[in-house]
Amino acid sequence: MSQKVLLNSKEVNIILHRLACQLIENHNNFENTVLVGIQPRGKHLAYRISKILEEDYNIKSLKIGYLDITFFRDDFRRGDKPLSANTTEIGFVVENKNVVFIDDVLYTGRSIRAALTAIQSFGRPMEIELLTLIDRRFSRHLPIQPDYRGRQVDAINNEKVIVNWVENDGEDSVYLINK
Repeated sequence: MSQKVLLNSKEVNIILHRLACQLIENHNNFENTVLVGIQPRGKHLAYRISKILEEDYNIKSLKIGYLDITFFRDDFRRGDKPLSANTTEIGFVVENKNVVFIDDVLYTGRSIRAALTAIQSFGRPMEIELLTLIDRRFSRHLPIQPDYRGRQVDAINNEKVIVNWVENDGEDSVYLINK
């Protein structure tokens, strides 16, 4: 098994600030926009982006939530082991709002398809966009593309992209692991 550093802590920080600035360009004061982190790993990215927007760019009216998609996935009943769900924490209605889904890695697109179904429980959004830290562009099973991407990675199927967050893993980094 080999491991390659795709992004170090400094590079992750630069990308997070760039993504935050791109969101500001398109959503200005976020009056009609909500951020929704896709559980489990998108939650960390959504939290970090929201902190940058609030603390560094003085965005005050920011609404952020976290969406569990476990039981909306098309591979939900395919494994032998029982799945454990995460919690959905959305304290607002998304009716006629601009929703920005946030996830760490866009791989096959199946998680985003599940999120599109799951969000309907909270209203009908006006528009949905996708922000990802890593876009594995050659692995897509569904025609889903990010509106905001941190880094595009050409990883083949036996390679795995691992995103680490300082809050959970002790460091901000992204690794490409060849199994």
